Amino acid sequence: MKYPAPLLLMFVLCCRLSVCGQSPWPAARAAAWYQQQGWLLGANFIPSTAVNQLEMWQAATFDTATISRELGYAAATGFNIMRVYLHHVAWQQDREGFKQRVGQYLDIASRHHIRTMFVFFDDCWRDSYQPGLQPAPIPGVHNSGWLKDPGGLIDRDTTLMDTLRIYVQDIIRTFKQDQRVAVWDLYNEPGHFKHGAKSWPLLKNVVAWARAEAPEQPLTIGIWNKEFTDFNQYQLEQSDIITFHNYRDSASMQEAIDTLRRYNRPVICTEYMKRPNNSTFATHLPMMKKAGVGAINWGLVAGKTQTNYPQGNKGGEAEPVIWYHDVFRADGTPFDPKETAFIREMAAQ
Repeated sequence: MKYPAPLLLMFVLCCRLSVCGQSPWPAARAAAWYQQQGWLLGANFIPSTAVNQLEMWQAATFDTATISRELGYAAATGFNIMRVYLHHVAWQQDREGFKQRVGQYLDIASRHHIRTMFVFFDDCWRDSYQPGLQPAPIPGVHNSGWLKDPGGLIDRDTTLMDTLRIYVQDIIRTFKQDQRVAVWDLYNEPGHFKHGAKSWPLLKNVVAWARAEAPEQPLTIGIWNKEFTDFNQYQLEQSDIITFHNYRDSASMQEAIDTLRRYNRPVICTEYMKRPNNSTFATHLPMMKKAGVGAINWGLVAGKTQTNYPQGNKGGEAEPVIWYHDVFRADGTPFDPKETAFIREMAAQ
């Protein structure tokens, strides 16, 4: 998609002033980038055969057949971007092998005409983790095996911060000119799961580490809780493009869109779609498309993460009649064929 010559000129001039590599992109550069993307429509992706990020990325369980099959479901539905979590332990085990697998994933996604937003760190779910065989999911329990990265380990291991710096810069340096990578999402929901202010050092460091590499792709840290005012201000100031999470009804989503568009930067919702909360494709996709806001729901295929089950289950509950998240069963059958037809219709408009 072409963008107006004045906008291109502003972008070039700003970059010549050397603000592009070491500080957030000028608004003109972000706008020019976004105009080239088309409407970004996708899902958070982990293959149905992986209980967490380590199972996805470790060599012994890296499942290219399932990844390809399930990204095929996405492509046939009109999705063009996936948000995918990494984990530093998989890199720490086997740096070159990990990067090779990331490249394989990008090859597969590219064959399906899907680009990727990679996520580095995450404050959500299980605090303890180790390499190797991952625990089986607890039947019926939402995200029973999902892992924080780095979680509380950073408080106990004085060398970990430097390891994380090398990790982030190695990955960005390797893929910073790769057009298959759309966006770098530096930190998912900082401060969540009672981490609070403990998340500040890593949040500020990962921004500095990523900026030092000056990737061609934009950087972002998504807003997720409007009461976290200090975090939100910093995340908005440090993001090239604005991303946010909203699992509430259409009135809440519209309020979030209206608020965040005032910053005059591209906006993408990187987590939404919780059916019991009236956060659905039918209610939310039209308003996001009308506003030019990218839409990335949680998640794609129901599997070992069990995010089609509600949060709060104790284990052993029956599959819910109304799925919490997710779009497809592992065999490609949609939870609701009318839903997938609607997504295809929205993507085609």
